[in-house]
Amino acid sequence: MPPQTCAKPPSTSPTEMPDYSVEAVRGLGEITPDTDLDELIGQIDLNPGDIVLITSKVVSKAEGMIRSGDRIEAIAGEAIRTVAKRANTHITENRLGMTMAASGVDASNVAHGKVLLLPRDPDATARRLRNHAAVNLGVIITDTAGRPWRQGQTDMAIGVAGINPLMSFSGEIDPYGNPLAVTAPAIADELASAAELATGKLGQAPIAIVRGLGEHVLPPGDDGPGAQALIRQREDDLFALGTREAVMAVLTRTQLDCFGSPATREEVAAALDAVGLTSRSSEAGLRVEATDAQSQTILGLLVLAHSWQLAGGPPQGGDSSYLLTPNPR
Repeated sequence: MPPQTCAKPPSTSPTEMPDYSVEAVRGLGEITPDTDLDELIGQIDLNPGDIVLITSKVVSKAEGMIRSGDRIEAIAGEAIRTVAKRANTHITENRLGMTMAASGVDASNVAHGKVLLLPRDPDATARRLRNHAAVNLGVIITDTAGRPWRQGQTDMAIGVAGINPLMSFSGEIDPYGNPLAVTAPAIADELASAAELATGKLGQAPIAIVRGLGEHVLPPGDDGPGAQALIRQREDDLFALGTREAVMAVLTRTQLDCFGSPATREEVAAALDAVGLTSRSSEAGLRVEATDAQSQTILGLLVLAHSWQLAGGPPQGGDSSYLLTPNPR
């Protein structure tokens, strides 16, 4: 997966923020596998610098991503791993690398007994639509998703071409003189949500046009990094598994890469202290006394959850302590 790529903010001053408009495109009719999306976009009156937002349902229907059969089987077929599961709720990482409910499989706005899968390659489709347009555009393919810690859903970008999906304010100074360190608005997701407010869920208007933000549209020939730049790297994801699934991952020694980069020596020492195991620092790592079976079991589970390891197996000779070291990356 490519590293995250951020654009610097435009040179607009805080007192000169651009006005923009979002307009739904209506009257496009039903989209089928026979629909030519390039031709459909070509029928819309577009200006250089416009940003076209298209719902994933339209792209999936045009690409023939409609399947017959059981929804649960479709979810499993699209998933590469389960992040969390509670009753009929499945949160998975899908074949596109996105963590979504139901692998992004949708059973709405299709005939009974059918399900709609996400597009084959949303970034590639966005690039193709952009490069076939008569004027220089940004193109965003959108889908609806829930958010951790928040009720309800919003639309987000799953395919992007012609704009940088992230804008980095790192190093900028706020009006109070404070330097900004990690502020990076996901502008592609923000535009996706703005478009959904204009198109609605039931208005049969799957395409929207954003005008007035041409400063975000990249020059012809530069499509940008795509929506893949919005996906957090596994080692940086603090919530790569659900709480129940994280416990099972440690107990079964599976999906251990979901625990991310190794914790610091100080963090591991604090965790050991919290479970009643005393550690001492050594040149190679940490040494811990664990003389009974229960302590040894706890120690083994703790190091897995912190992406460390027991180096060299059980204690031998005169040293009764275990050596703990970070997992090599």
